[in-house]
Amino acid sequence: MSKPIFQLKDVVKTVYPNGSKPLNILDHINLDIFPGDFITILGTNGAGKSTLFNAIGGNLPITSGNVLLNDKDITKTSVTKRTRFLSRVFQDPKLGTAPRMTVAENLLLAEKRGQHRLLKPRHLKREMPKYKQITSQLHNNLSNRLNTPTGNLSGGQRQTLSFLMATIKKPEILLLDEHTAALDPNTSQELMNLTNQTVSNQHLTCLMITHHLDDALKYGNRLIVLNHGQVEHDIQGADKANLTKDQLYQFFDPQQ
Repeated sequence: MSKPIFQLKDVVKTVYPNGSKPLNILDHINLDIFPGDFITILGTNGAGKSTLFNAIGGNLPITSGNVLLNDKDITKTSVTKRTRFLSRVFQDPKLGTAPRMTVAENLLLAEKRGQHRLLKPRHLKREMPKYKQITSQLHNNLSNRLNTPTGNLSGGQRQTLSFLMATIKKPEILLLDEHTAALDPNTSQELMNLTNQTVSNQHLTCLMITHHLDDALKYGNRLIVLNHGQVEHDIQGADKANLTKDQLYQFFDPQQ
C-alpha cells in the first residue's frame, strides 16, 4: 500500500465561544490521505468541515497535533508557503480571482503561484492559445472572454475560472469547499463533471466538502462524515460503491 501524502495526527482546535468553556471544533482528528484519493466530506453545520480545510490550508493555527506532507511536519508552515503544494476553491465565486484582471491574466497569475516574482515580460500573448483551449472545456463562453475583467463574468464563469486556476499547476492537495453550492443546477453539474474528469486525468489528490448527498455518493473513492469535530465514518472502496442514500441518511439521524 502506498504511503500517505498528507496526514493529520491527533489534531485539535480549541475555541472559547463567548468566553465560555473550551470547545474542540476539531477533536483529536487523525486522517491519512493517500496519493490519488478523491475524498468527499459530509457533515451537518458546525461539524467542523470548514475548520478542517482551514487547518489543512494553514488559515487557522491548530491548538495541538501535527500536520504532515510527505512525512514532513508542516504544522507551522504559513498559508503563503502552502500554496506551493495546495490549491483551494471556495464556495463564493468572488473568492480566488482578481476582479480587475482579465481571465487570461488570472490564469497567468495562477501559473506563477508559489514562484518568486521577478520583473520580466509576461509573454501573455504567447500563452493565449493554451488558455483558449483550457477555458473551452465547458460550454459557458468563457473561452471567448479571455480579455474580459473577471469582475464582469457570470458566477458560473467565475467559478469555472477559479477551478481552472486551482488546477492549472497540478497541486499535491486540492481542496474544494462546496465549490458548486452557489451555482444553478445545470452549471453545478457541468462543473462537477469537469471536476471529476480533471481529478481523474491529472491523478489529483482531492478533498471535496459537499451538502449534496448524490455527489458524495457518485464521486470519489472515499466518503468521510464529520460530526462534532471528529471523523465519525470513513467509507472506502467497495463499501462506498455499494452505499445507498438511505444508508447515508441514517448517519444524520440522531435516533440511529
